[in-house]
Amino acid sequence: MFSIKAQNIFSTSADCGKILCNKRIGDEIVHYENLVDLHTHSDHSFDGKQSCMLLCETAVAKGASCIAITDHCEIDSKTEDFRALCTNQYVETFECKRYFEGQLLVLQGIELGQAIYNIPLANHILDKFNYDFVLGSIHNLPEMEDFFFMDYKDKDVYDLLSRYFQKELELAKWDGFDSLAHLTYPLRYMVGEQKIPVDMTRFDDVIGEIFETLIKNHKALEINTSGIAMPLGDTLPGEAYIQRFHDMGGQYITVGSDAHVPEKLCGNVDKGMALAKKCGFDYVTIFNRREPMLVPIA
Repeated sequence: MFSIKAQNIFSTSADCGKILCNKRIGDEIVHYENLVDLHTHSDHSFDGKQSCMLLCETAVAKGASCIAITDHCEIDSKTEDFRALCTNQYVETFECKRYFEGQLLVLQGIELGQAIYNIPLANHILDKFNYDFVLGSIHNLPEMEDFFFMDYKDKDVYDLLSRYFQKELELAKWDGFDSLAHLTYPLRYMVGEQKIPVDMTRFDDVIGEIFETLIKNHKALEINTSGIAMPLGDTLPGEAYIQRFHDMGGQYITVGSDAHVPEKLCGNVDKGMALAKKCGFDYVTIFNRREPMLVPIA
């Protein structure tokens, strides 16, 4: 019998399915009844490689109990056909939701990039599609390339990061998303790929404002596990920020691999769940039609 034990914010329980997953963390074997991955990409993302169906098949094979398919929708893109992109992805994820019922809880999601750069368009997309889950993210500053593509050796990284976190704060104040994705995204490339040292204490105040805003607006913070297997070697954001979010009163944490290919699905999500537990969270959060559901880390 497949069931996730979930609890919504009103403390009523719901059976969405449950599966036992054994994961080794160092020398300790951690038994997860609920292994969830709320940040994945299919070939409906410009950088995704495989179909939604194959993602779901891989999730079942890996023992996941729930995934959200959160394809990119870069609001400031000048080339994307948003109507076709979102419609095709929504239809396919709906088919997966029905096909895998009883084996895997499939959440229909989207990663809205740079939503605050065109809020009317972002709101139009959210009004048109009845998503389960919306990630909010910033991949680039206005009229600039993605942090992924930048060469930082001749850049003022502190100026870039200062502007980036101000945009993250603006995004946090917008009410259109459910979880704030990869808060420290630029570090994946500045620190990880290009080995630029960064003193993150300079941004303690603005990150504190971001957390206060998320908490006030009842939003989740994502533990993005993609950086663990990359040169950065850490989650986005790292442990100190997860702990701070908890200590400030944060209630909702989502965990996602940011997988763009099936073999990376659920990558280090077990470590992300263990980190959430270490920082004081007894639950990770999934979403059903934008309503948060608390899933025990057990």
